[in-house]
Amino acid sequence: MTDIENLNELKTYLRMTGRLEPNEVFEVQILVGGVSNRTVLLKRKHRQNWVLKQALEKLRVKVDWFSNPKRIHREAAGMRYLYQFAPEGSITRLVFEDEAEHILAMEAVADPHENWKIMLLRKELKVDHVEQFAQLLASIHKEAFLKADEVKKVFADRSYFENLRLEPYYLYTAEHMPEAANFLRQLVDDTRQRLFTLVHGDYSPKNVLVHQDRLILLDHEVIHFGDPAFDIGFAMTHLLSKAHHLTEARAAFQEAALQFWHSYAAYMQPLAFFKNLETYAIRHTLACLLARVKGRSPLEYLTAFEQDRQKDLVIKLIHKEPQTIQELIRLFVKGVERVDN
Repeated sequence: MTDIENLNELKTYLRMTGRLEPNEVFEVQILVGGVSNRTVLLKRKHRQNWVLKQALEKLRVKVDWFSNPKRIHREAAGMRYLYQFAPEGSITRLVFEDEAEHILAMEAVADPHENWKIMLLRKELKVDHVEQFAQLLASIHKEAFLKADEVKKVFADRSYFENLRLEPYYLYTAEHMPEAANFLRQLVDDTRQRLFTLVHGDYSPKNVLVHQDRLILLDHEVIHFGDPAFDIGFAMTHLLSKAHHLTEARAAFQEAALQFWHSYAAYMQPLAFFKNLETYAIRHTLACLLARVKGRSPLEYLTAFEQDRQKDLVIKLIHKEPQTIQELIRLFVKGVERVDN
C-alpha cells in the first residue's frame, strides 16, 4: 500500500499511474490536523494544484479507534453529489479516486485561504460566514430531500457513521457516563430510525476553508442518508463550545448559534420540516456537547476545568430538556456564565 506522506512513494505512485508527466516538476506539503486520513497538497507548476487524501485504518487519537479505509470512496461519492446540491463554489471538485490504494484527489482551494476554525478561535466571527454556514447545510438537506429516492440508494450504508460517530461519540460516552447512558442510547436508537435526507456527519468549522470570504466545505467521509438533526447538533456544539471557551466573545458566539438555527430554519420553510427536527436537534446538540468532552475525540481547546464544567451543565440540561433551540442556547450560556461569576 502506498503511503502518500512518503515523498518517494508518492512520486512513484503518481508517475506510474500516469497522473503526472514523467518530467513534471511539483512540490508536496503534508497537511496536518486530521485524525482519520493522510492528506497532502500537491503544488504543480502552471497547473491546478491537488489535495490527495488516503484513509487510515487506525485513527490518530489517544484511544484505539478503527475504521475501514474504504470509507474514502464514500467521500468521493459525497463530493459528486454535494457538488450538485450545495451553492456554487462551496464544494471542491473531485479529480480522481483509486479504489485499490484508497486514495482520492480533489482540486485544491486557491490561495489565500484559511481554516474557519482557526479564525473563530481568534474571535474572527463574521455574520456573513455564519449565514453561509447555515444556508450551505440547509441547501444540502433540502436538495437531497427532493431527490431522496436516488440519494437513499447511494448513501444507504451507514456503517461509517456508526463507527466514526455513533460509537465513538455517543456509545463510548454512554459507557463512561452512566448518568447520561439512557439518554444517549435512546438517541442512537432513534437516529437509526430517522431516515430523511443526506447528512454530512462532520459539519464543523474545522472542515471549512474561507477563500475570498466564501466558505468551502471539506471532509465528507461520514456522509449518509439519515437524520439532518445530527448535522445541526454537531455544528451547534462547535459554536456553543467556543462560546464557553472564549469568554470575551461569548455573547457574539451565543448570537451566532442563534443566527445559525434561525437562518437554517428560514431557508427550509418552503418545505415541510422533517418530523420533530427541532426536538432532535436539541438532543443531538446536548449529546455532542457531552461527547466532545467525554467521548473518544474531546475538543482540544477546552481546558480540563472547562470539560468538567461542560459535562456537569449538559447532564443538568439532559434531565430537564429545553423545549426550543433558543432556550437551549440561553440556558447553556447562562450555565457557563454562572460558574465564571
